[in-house]
Amino acid sequence: MISYRALMKMDVELHSPALALAEEEEADMNDWKLPLAFMKKRHSEKIEGSKALAQSWRMKDRMKTVSVALVLCLNVGVDPPDVVKTSPCARLECWIDPLSMSPQKALEAIGGNLQKQYENWQPRARYKQSLDPTVDEVKKLCTSLRRNAKEERVLFHYNGHGVPRPTVNGEIWVFNKNYTQYIPLSIYDLQTWMGSPSIFVYDCSNAGIIVKSFKQFALQREQELEVAAINPSHPLAQMPLPPSMKNCIQLAACEATELLPMNPDLPADLFTSCLTTPIKIALRWFCMQKSAKLVPGVTLDLIEKIPGRLNDRRTPLGELNWIFTAITDTIAWNVLPRDLFQKLFRQDLLVASLFRNFLLAERIMRSYNCTPVSSPRLPPTYMHAMWQAWDLAVDICLSQLPTIIEEGTAFRNSPFFAEQLTAFQVWLTMGVENRNPPEQLPIVLQVLLSQVHRLRALDLLGKFLDLGPWAVSLALSVGIFPYVLKLLQSSARELRPLLVFIWAKILAVDSSCQADLVKDNGHKYFLSVLADNYMPAEHRTMAVFILAVIVNSYTTGQEACLQGNLIANCLEQLSDPHPLLRQWVAICLGRIWQNFDPARWCGVRDSAHEKLYTLLSDPIPEVRCAAVFALGTFVGNSAERTDHSTTIDHNVAMMLAQLINDGSPVVRKELVVALSHLVVQYESNFCTVALQFIEEEKNYTVPSPANTAEPGNLTPVRDSPAIPRLRSVNSYTNIRAATTARNLNKSLQNLNLNEDGGQGAFSPGNISTSSSASSTLGSPDNDEYILSFETIDKMRRVSSYSSLNSLIGVSFNSVYTQIWRVLLHLAADPFPEVSDLAMRVLNSIAYKATMNARPQKILDYAHSAPASPTSKGTHIHPAGGSPPMPSTSSSSLTNEVPKPPSRDQPASRPPYTPTLGGPAQPHSHQFPRTRKMFDKGPEQATEDGDDPGGHRNYICPALQTGLCDWSAKYFAQPVKKIPEEHDLESQVRMERQWRFLRNTRVRRQSRSITQRGISRLDDQIFINRNPGVPSVVKFHPFNTCIAVADKDSICFWDWEKGERLDYFYNGNPRYTRITAMEYLNGHDCSLLLTATDDGALRIWKNFADQKNPEMVTAWQGLSDMLPTTRGLARRVSIYLDRSKQGGAGMVVDWEQDTGLLMTSGDVRVIRIWDTDREMKVQDIPTGADSCVTSLSCDSQRSLVVAGLGDGSVRVFDRRMGPNECRVMTYREHGAWVVKAHLQKETDGHIISVSVNGDVRFFEPRSPDSVNVLQTVKGLTALDIHPQANLFACGSMNQFIAVYNSNGDVISNIKYYDGFMGQRIGAISCLAFHPYWPHLAVGSNDYYMSIYSAEKRLERR
Repeated sequence: MISYRALMKMDVELHSPALALAEEEEADMNDWKLPLAFMKKRHSEKIEGSKALAQSWRMKDRMKTVSVALVLCLNVGVDPPDVVKTSPCARLECWIDPLSMSPQKALEAIGGNLQKQYENWQPRARYKQSLDPTVDEVKKLCTSLRRNAKEERVLFHYNGHGVPRPTVNGEIWVFNKNYTQYIPLSIYDLQTWMGSPSIFVYDCSNAGIIVKSFKQFALQREQELEVAAINPSHPLAQMPLPPSMKNCIQLAACEATELLPMNPDLPADLFTSCLTTPIKIALRWFCMQKSAKLVPGVTLDLIEKIPGRLNDRRTPLGELNWIFTAITDTIAWNVLPRDLFQKLFRQDLLVASLFRNFLLAERIMRSYNCTPVSSPRLPPTYMHAMWQAWDLAVDICLSQLPTIIEEGTAFRNSPFFAEQLTAFQVWLTMGVENRNPPEQLPIVLQVLLSQVHRLRALDLLGKFLDLGPWAVSLALSVGIFPYVLKLLQSSARELRPLLVFIWAKILAVDSSCQADLVKDNGHKYFLSVLADNYMPAEHRTMAVFILAVIVNSYTTGQEACLQGNLIANCLEQLSDPHPLLRQWVAICLGRIWQNFDPARWCGVRDSAHEKLYTLLSDPIPEVRCAAVFALGTFVGNSAERTDHSTTIDHNVAMMLAQLINDGSPVVRKELVVALSHLVVQYESNFCTVALQFIEEEKNYTVPSPANTAEPGNLTPVRDSPAIPRLRSVNSYTNIRAATTARNLNKSLQNLNLNEDGGQGAFSPGNISTSSSASSTLGSPDNDEYILSFETIDKMRRVSSYSSLNSLIGVSFNSVYTQIWRVLLHLAADPFPEVSDLAMRVLNSIAYKATMNARPQKILDYAHSAPASPTSKGTHIHPAGGSPPMPSTSSSSLTNEVPKPPSRDQPASRPPYTPTLGGPAQPHSHQFPRTRKMFDKGPEQATEDGDDPGGHRNYICPALQTGLCDWSAKYFAQPVKKIPEEHDLESQVRMERQWRFLRNTRVRRQSRSITQRGISRLDDQIFINRNPGVPSVVKFHPFNTCIAVADKDSICFWDWEKGERLDYFYNGNPRYTRITAMEYLNGHDCSLLLTATDDGALRIWKNFADQKNPEMVTAWQGLSDMLPTTRGLARRVSIYLDRSKQGGAGMVVDWEQDTGLLMTSGDVRVIRIWDTDREMKVQDIPTGADSCVTSLSCDSQRSLVVAGLGDGSVRVFDRRMGPNECRVMTYREHGAWVVKAHLQKETDGHIISVSVNGDVRFFEPRSPDSVNVLQTVKGLTALDIHPQANLFACGSMNQFIAVYNSNGDVISNIKYYDGFMGQRIGAISCLAFHPYWPHLAVGSNDYYMSIYSAEKRLERR
């Protein structure tokens, strides 16, 4: 034997480069090629939609500035007393020299010009000029504008160049009627007249004082309002409420202590010029800088002659304006907090323009030691790097001016936008995962306006949105939505793929855009893409996804798409080879007729339901799921029923019933929901069926598997400290903390064993309602019909469920009965979420049926006494969660599991303590059924406590699985990104590489040992006491982990360190046991498959590590197996005569390279499952009347070998049809075949062994055995080493014999190692390691030991 420690030493040696290279080359390439089973997203993720991001991009209160007051206090020709002007001094007001004409004319001309400048930004507003006004004129103007504006915004522009500076008391100045005095106007009054929302612009010296005073007065108002609210006698309380000033915006030319610049080259109203004529002032300022000398021939006069219009982007002036808008928008977006950006730059067009221009004002005026002020205050932006891009754009434009004007040469467009797109592209391709958003995003938005760059901009935008929901939210917050909505009116074919991609991304994150699309007829764009067969399938998929969002729970969308012929379009695409398209076409159909009858009848006319039937057998589980969803909503419409529609509903129901044993739990969950729609539609019919079944169940006694008391089911408890609590498991959040009586103290155990004798009358199936009610309600007369799992299980068996396969074609009056049976079957589903959904549907109908039958009784129940704490008390175990033992208390009759304490509670606290005098706990909560352990956990116990009847509403029409929302997540996540497993540098890839190197090492080193020949195999390298009697053992092929199953739990041991890694409950019902285990993906990310003798298969992940074990999937591998009574007590006699045993349980064999799972057992077929498709692909009839006891397959030769209970060994070729696939039958064994093994080599033999100990070797092509060896009699277990030509036999008579291929005994093991060497127990199971010469043995005395080749091998 070679230990793992030795392996680790070799690990060190591997670090020498030469060795490592050789190792790399030798690394078995097959591992990379092997497919992985059950590793798709549906297995690794919870099936639910992504959490909706709070959408802040949509302006809740879009605003318009509808009125503008232009108040000019210039008093042309008279300078105010407190300002000493320089000489020469800045004179221009609105680009007019006031001294060039008479004062009155100048005043009017300036007022007119200012109005025109504002009209460039907001042409539709109502403008009122107030030139050199009095206080009353200002009051009249403001109050009238506010009255007309109602709730909209009003702008107040104040130019105070001809009056004194504002006062510290918060006053600005106007005139008296005769212009002989300056009159103060209080900002407080101005606030009162202007109201809110308003925007104020102050162009005067010391303007910052006004901003401060404004805020103080606003605060004063808030305080007065609060006082008035508290004290009704306050004088303010009787007055109309003064307006709140919170929504007011202010822009001031300078700080409280600063004077306006007086440079004669600048206009006197520099601040107003920046706000209203930004390009003109920006160009003038550029020319005044020293750097302008680098542009030859450009003068201030030349600037006045720049050709073009501001709103024509193709002209020099228009292009500069466009670039200026992009740059100021970008600076604001990058510097401001998102909500402030939304408020100032996206809510109101005029406010946005003024603030963009304010950024320029800050840049220009700061260069003259003047600091413009705003409220809300903005961070400084005058040094932002984007201003350099502006300077460059101006430079490039101005440098062309002389030749354009003098020689008439053509204008060359600026490279600004192309360069910014390149910068965006660099960010996209080179950036790391976690980084700041790209600065250029607002520019990309502007570029969408240009036809020249539009295609490239859309492409880059799509790549950006593909980064995830955060990117979509960012793009929406920048304001992309109206642009991409408008583009849907474009007929350009080359934009189609890009727009479809972008819209799919937007709708995956924010589905509320459906209304905007329908309003603007945007849905027609996507209908035309879907109908266009020349479009690639992925683009049609996105189009149909978008349409599925448009029609989702939105009647207007459903109507619009129905008129647009969506149903016919979708039906044509149902057979498309692209699976995602098929999936979304089905979801889209399901949504368009959900609660929308016109669409349903349109579907009926087009035979939509019949066309959807083909998808029920689709190879992709998600597509089958979508088809079930569509058919479910098809029958779920609550409109009036006609005979025709009822017939259709029945047809659909019977088609759906065929999916009852689908391999994928997502499909079965959707099936329960689809059938629940039918149950809601035909409630009264189902109530009748339910009553009939409940009556049958009461009057019929099924011999229950748990009837007979079996010592084997009650594991004796030793005082061994080596049996700590079981771990709880994720998908069973309140799983029992220990699975059988292991943690009970002796007295409790004795109590239960003593009561055992009288247990026959109380089988789990025999739940007379009175017995469960007696402890719930305190009186045996109160009949309660909330179905427990055991009751449902019994109903299932009463109705001889196995006949379901012949259901199709039954008369329609029994459709309800058949669907009820389907639901009963699904309530016993091995996957917890499926069974829980089905339990809700069944219990809902059972409750309604019994309530209608006995309304008075139900009323009594609601007022009955609470449960007596003593009846439940027997089952409160100190360990915090072992299940109750069979006893006469009702709780064990329903196979109850007390809820364990949640993780943060101490284990000693009892899991459930009924309170006296409290509200009566609902029956279903006080005594949860077995399956309740899969629920959300203890916190649910209180949710209906207030309303005793409330727990009955298990089912509502809105019952759903979250499949559609989960499927939509695909479009929200990165689609174009390389998956992590394909990224050579990713951690996932590195970990795989490490595992594959480890695998190669294990294979190579084990081969070197087995090739030398094994002369002994009795060195005990591991022994430990298992928590339960081992029934199946399985070595992990490559690490030091071994899985040991007892009846219903699995224990994991590290056989090298000798420590226990994990122990958890498998979740099978108590009358079943685990009969087989397999490691799937053992070469990579291992999963464990367990098979139980009721035909259920469960697959687990996260075992034997620090995480909680989780169920990946589970399904009914064999549907017709009803487990027979088995227990260890019976086993003793069985070993001598196998034929007396109820059967072989379930046997499986796994082919990793094909992903096929062979299953058989107490049935007459070998069923082959394709784990990739999660569906049954083949049933091979065995042609025998006895059970299959062993399976072995070889994918290279497509052969399956089965050993049977009648002693025959049968060989099947799975490539042939069911009638001719059995190619050989060997009948040389006279008794039960313990093991049939097919060697994997091309000419490998079949080795089979019977319970009588005869080992026979067959050559598949010859009818007789080629060799026979005789081993021990009374064989209970046997395994054959796949590499080393060894086989080991375990005997009833407490010994193990190991043979080589010649039949020579190389080891005989009878005693455990150690000083007291005790005799080993009867062997219950044994297994060889697939590579190392190790043999694991489990025996009936709970011990689990591992033997290896002699130690000397290690030293060689």
